[in-house]
Amino acid sequence: MRVAILGAGAGGAAAVAQMLLAGHDASLWNRSAETLEPFLAIGGVEYEGVLGSGTAKPKTISADIGQATAGAEAILVCLPTFSHGLVARLLAELNLGDHIPVILNPGHTGGALEFEHAYRAVRPNVPPIAEFSTLTYIARKLTPERVTVTGAAKRVRAAALPGAEAALDAARRLFACVSPVRDVLNSGLSNVNMVLHPPGAVLGAAWVEARGGDFTFYVDGMTPGVARVMKALDEERRAVALAFGHDLPPLVAEMQAIGTVEASVTDVHDLVGAIAGGVANRRIKAPNSLSHRYYLEDFGHGLLPFLAFARIANVAVPIAESLLRLASVLTDKNFNESGRTAERMGIAGLNAAQLIQKVRGRGRV
Repeated sequence: MRVAILGAGAGGAAAVAQMLLAGHDASLWNRSAETLEPFLAIGGVEYEGVLGSGTAKPKTISADIGQATAGAEAILVCLPTFSHGLVARLLAELNLGDHIPVILNPGHTGGALEFEHAYRAVRPNVPPIAEFSTLTYIARKLTPERVTVTGAAKRVRAAALPGAEAALDAARRLFACVSPVRDVLNSGLSNVNMVLHPPGAVLGAAWVEARGGDFTFYVDGMTPGVARVMKALDEERRAVALAFGHDLPPLVAEMQAIGTVEASVTDVHDLVGAIAGGVANRRIKAPNSLSHRYYLEDFGHGLLPFLAFARIANVAVPIAESLLRLASVLTDKNFNESGRTAERMGIAGLNAAQLIQKVRGRGRV
């Protein structure tokens, strides 16, 4: 399959390696030409870790999105979720047609809804859109030309908007780890980063600023107090999901399914032991500042859309609300200005039944 990979960060770089290793054609796009220069200098993407090691050489490496998507049979969006609206508009302006599936890897919480809404604001005929609950890799770019992949997901939830089964079909062809679920509320409320990052990001903010990220987020930063807040937030996530008809597993069990918590863990309520003991995450450093992705993405595009879903479901989520307020003060940022609001997802004013109908289609409430 000819795949256009949008995003040259760690996720996109890992996707280039995996797609080419699996025998697909790949092109790589990034909005910033500067990010692409190290790859252009060596003619590809160096990779190491669980995918093996080598240099993956995509067909095209370009900051021109039209050039990178020319001839694509699927578009794989591997960008921070705060880029989804922008990329949707760029693709709509290209007018590639409404038949090329778009796969958000990841979509996180509300990704497909925001992407569709932003695309439709430019062009009414929307392509098939699917989203993954989380990124299919644990990866970091420790040098500009190389991606280090410490983990590959064993299973990620994937869902498509109504009528977009072609996107799920493409996702299954590209990723063996895809596990289709009923709707994008299921996948979006299974976003583990929405629960995993905000408690430690808020409660560890002083250490982030004092140490510049020189500590391990999932080991040093995973204290009993942080775990208690995380557990309370996770209970809110599951309560909102249940209000929409989804009985989701607790955080640790979901992470086991993904592969970031070891299969040998038997106590899913011991968050400290389970998360700190995960091999794939244990060496990952904490954010180096309060402008890190854990703050910009997991609050404005994690907790904020979660609150929108909770209000529609009429479920109280005081922990999520408090964390979002504290993060706004810490970062001096109004997440409503740029985050994933109900309006940007196209669900403002809907009640629970209407939202369920929107994500499942008529006759499937």
